[in-house]
Amino acid sequence: MAKVSIVIRCYNEAQHIGRLLDGILHQSLQNLEIIVVDSGSTDGTVEIASHYPIKLLSIRPQDFSFGYALNVGCEAATGEFIVLASAHVFPIYQDWLENLLAPFSNSKIALTYGKQRGLDTSQYSERQIFSTWFPDTSDIQIQDNPFCNNANAAIRRSLWVNHSYDESLTGLEDLAWAKHILTQGYHVAYVPQAEIIHVHNETPLRTYNRYRREAIALKHIYPQENFTLWDFARLCISNITSDYAHALRDNVLSNQWRAIPTFRLMQFWGTYCGYQQRAPVSKQLRQTFYYPRSLSKSPSTSPNTTRQVINYASRPQSLEQVH
Repeated sequence: MAKVSIVIRCYNEAQHIGRLLDGILHQSLQNLEIIVVDSGSTDGTVEIASHYPIKLLSIRPQDFSFGYALNVGCEAATGEFIVLASAHVFPIYQDWLENLLAPFSNSKIALTYGKQRGLDTSQYSERQIFSTWFPDTSDIQIQDNPFCNNANAAIRRSLWVNHSYDESLTGLEDLAWAKHILTQGYHVAYVPQAEIIHVHNETPLRTYNRYRREAIALKHIYPQENFTLWDFARLCISNITSDYAHALRDNVLSNQWRAIPTFRLMQFWGTYCGYQQRAPVSKQLRQTFYYPRSLSKSPSTSPNTTRQVINYASRPQSLEQVH
């Protein structure tokens, strides 16, 4: 196997980054180059990461965009394949990377992405989104559509050299890159066996900001698309109803009846407001998206017993709580 580079973007991820790096070191695939791109962390993230065999790159917070941070990491990468991971994810199995990279045996595969799940502490509605976006299937799925997610993905570096990530987007740089690469005759592969846990413990404001900036980016990528007040109302009602039904089935409705509508309202109101954005994205707005003032410094398949599960000695939640 050719050398593999792993690019991790981070900002104030002291709570999570050590667990991800532990998971990487427990992978069956070796000869790994780990690149951490930090954008001004103040909570000990850099100190924790520095205890691992990594290459640390730093960018100024005011220069940050998702595409820029990725391009900095990819430029420094020497591997034939580049794995992209958010700092607040961690793999379950020791063959995560092996599975994520397996489809590249097909020379027409440009990008792969794996399954994502949350913890019991994650928003219930977010876990429903993960189940919809990243279904439980037994086989690798080859796509001719650009859906993917850079929280858990891999690309061919040779293709990135010819077409880097769009640094002007407020999000969805992965979708834009995949959309371009499909026009070049390549494909995207979804790999359900390459499973990670994605920890999102966001306030309602941060949820709103995330979906707003992604909607601004989506409008840029697909300018013909629209999202109306009718779409907002229709999708809020249908998703809240669906989440309530699933929560009732899972016997958690009594704990989730408030959180579900709060999350869905922020999700779709953020989407609506993002689609209404007409002016260019200002530096102040970018600061709101990426570094909110509220930040301080400081259902899936059962576990597969035939695969080697990573033992996280210090993890706060056990794998039995994974959904």
